[in-house]
Amino acid sequence: MGGEWEYKPIDEVAEKVAMGPFGSSIKVSTFVTEGVPILSGQHLNETQVQDGENNFITHAHADKLRNANVFRGDVIFTHAGNIGQVAYIPKNSRYERYVISQRQFYMRCNTSKILPEFVAYYFKSPQGQHKLLANSTPSGVPSIARPVTYLRSIEIPVPTILEQKRVVQMLVSVDNKIEANRKINKTLEEIARAIFKHWFIDFEFPNENGEPYKSSGGETINSPLGPIPKGWRIGRIEDVCEFSYGKALKADKRIQGRIPVYGSNGQIGWHNESLVSGPGIIVGRKGNPGLIHWSKEDFFPIDTTFYVVPRVGKSIMHFLYFALKHVDLPRLSADSAVPGLNRNIAYMQQLVIPTEQLLRDFENRISIIFDLLQTNCWQNQSLSELRDSLLPKLVSGEIRVPVSEKEDDQL
Repeated sequence: MGGEWEYKPIDEVAEKVAMGPFGSSIKVSTFVTEGVPILSGQHLNETQVQDGENNFITHAHADKLRNANVFRGDVIFTHAGNIGQVAYIPKNSRYERYVISQRQFYMRCNTSKILPEFVAYYFKSPQGQHKLLANSTPSGVPSIARPVTYLRSIEIPVPTILEQKRVVQMLVSVDNKIEANRKINKTLEEIARAIFKHWFIDFEFPNENGEPYKSSGGETINSPLGPIPKGWRIGRIEDVCEFSYGKALKADKRIQGRIPVYGSNGQIGWHNESLVSGPGIIVGRKGNPGLIHWSKEDFFPIDTTFYVVPRVGKSIMHFLYFALKHVDLPRLSADSAVPGLNRNIAYMQQLVIPTEQLLRDFENRISIIFDLLQTNCWQNQSLSELRDSLLPKLVSGEIRVPVSEKEDDQL
């Protein structure tokens, strides 16, 4: 069925294909607090370019790098380092103009022939990735040889614009739902964090009458960390939990399954066996020391991490998650070559430990929020699997989306 679609080289459907600036053209010393944002690999992890933490250069500097200026609708690729990345700048991007880094190159589509959304989805498919990386060199720093010339020669399917729009609509609808769930989860965690702060930092937890403890004149006692509610105590991290070492699991040994694998920077893959029963907390040990991650389900923490074993039962896991974040473990990192977290130093950090009853009350309330978080995570996993199974079939024409002349062709 895919053969019914005509394939054309990028050179026939692009208005422009160009490289990013030379490495010496953009230096840290040229960064400013606001201006034209610079795109790098961290912004290309999704199908759409992700606005977020950007470095900026002045508009005058960007004008001098005009060939590396990109705009809404341009498709950005990475040609060195994390090769295979591809994303397009959406119509609702935060900025109108960007500058790509020296490791990126881009394609400007002739939109009467090809849509940037379709191009980005195609190059995320197995077929598109295979073609994009066929001219790469994996040794040293992975790179794509002669990226501009090579991209121009790659042939991609070019169905009618209406068919492209219908394919994009299907895939974007799934991605939009995934993104909506992510935003909901971000809000839910912010709510949970606010409750933790209200109760355990501001001491405004509900008293026996349901009133805010501190504001209603709740009794306090002196402590090394200042006044704390009566019945609370000061302890150390080692009093309430243990940091156990993760286990080595090389990437080529991971068997595809439904058990999340965690490294120091968060989830990095899947496996078919767990090491720790959920819910659990993962703490970065090497690479990104002190970063805290939560897993509702059973998980496998690799050897760049610790996993948290509570000393007083799992009924305090949500409290520990936020308490460890509040301690700010990343500031304790050491080691010159590879940053690391020494657990003995971490153990010495002081915590304010509430009463057991208040901990149970907090767990009961927060667990509802975390159940909603996990439901959204599971739904996103299913949606991602659906999208990934549909993607190669849709962009190759193996699955055709019915269209009609009367159909609204608005994206």
